[in-house]
Amino acid sequence: MLSTDISDRRKKLLEELSVAGRENSNVVVMFHSAVAARMGLGMTEEKALDLLERLGPLTAGDIAQRAGLAPASVSGLIDRLEVKGFVRRTKGTTDRRRVVVEINYEHIAGFGRLFEGLVAGLTELYAGYSDEQLELILDFLRNATRIQRAATADLEGSA
Repeated sequence: MLSTDISDRRKKLLEELSVAGRENSNVVVMFHSAVAARMGLGMTEEKALDLLERLGPLTAGDIAQRAGLAPASVSGLIDRLEVKGFVRRTKGTTDRRRVVVEINYEHIAGFGRLFEGLVAGLTELYAGYSDEQLELILDFLRNATRIQRAATADLEGSA
């Protein structure tokens, strides 16, 4: 809850931050929608691939937990990705009864180019900030992500 005693400058900054955050959220969603379409995927499928790329092979339960999806919908998601050739199911290395999902890297090899412009632009943007500023930005992003994840879990729980 905001105090009624905040300065006009802070009030303006908080309003601008809210608008900028919403604009950023919109362009991120639109970018990933465009990437997903280029890959022949739905948005959730593209984000599941991102999880697998960042974290390595995961079980269906791991994907459900990290993506905030219902376990039943993850089975269909994995089926679709497997049919399209993006992932494969394999046996766990320590527990052969356990099934893990891994990326079929041969299939996604050409799609890295879709991110080249974004990565180059962000690299240039980061170069303009000091290490201390980058630490502050990183702290903000991690905390905003934590808050967003909690809000998503609340919505999933109230469905």
